[in-house]
Amino acid sequence: MSFGGEENLGPTTIRGRDWPSLRQFCVFMENRVGGLHDLLRHLERNEIRVIALSVANSVDCAIIRVMVNNTERAREVFNLSKFAFAESDLVGVELPDDPQPYLRVCMALLAAEINISYTYPLLYRRHGRGAIALYVDDVETAIQTLTEKGLTVITENDLFDDDEFFG
Repeated sequence: MSFGGEENLGPTTIRGRDWPSLRQFCVFMENRVGGLHDLLRHLERNEIRVIALSVANSVDCAIIRVMVNNTERAREVFNLSKFAFAESDLVGVELPDDPQPYLRVCMALLAAEINISYTYPLLYRRHGRGAIALYVDDVETAIQTLTEKGLTVITENDLFDDDEFFG
């Protein structure tokens, strides 16, 4: 559809692989035997590598939080499948070479008054360091703060490329 001779691009935008936040898919599923297996089978048979996984379930339903190495392809798989999903941005940060790496990351965000709602580890390893994903209340300020404090923020491109952990 176009208006006034200009093409309407719709509400989505192209983020690019160097966008400084990471994309998380929240998949809503019935809590039943084999549900998680079905989800993972859909991803892995399409050569999508799961980088992080978290399951929160109740009696009736489950919310699967999943991060992958190829978000565009995963979005396509989810759109073509029966899975209901939503997307959100998280901050990925490489754990520093420090005796208390988690404390250093948390202190940087605390100083900027950024709330961390949840975090989980990433299957990611570069230069002998692991990484975590953080769901925060202000992604842009968190990224800026972590960078200013000398911490390495992970982009989508970092997850797409093979790394030392899998190499």
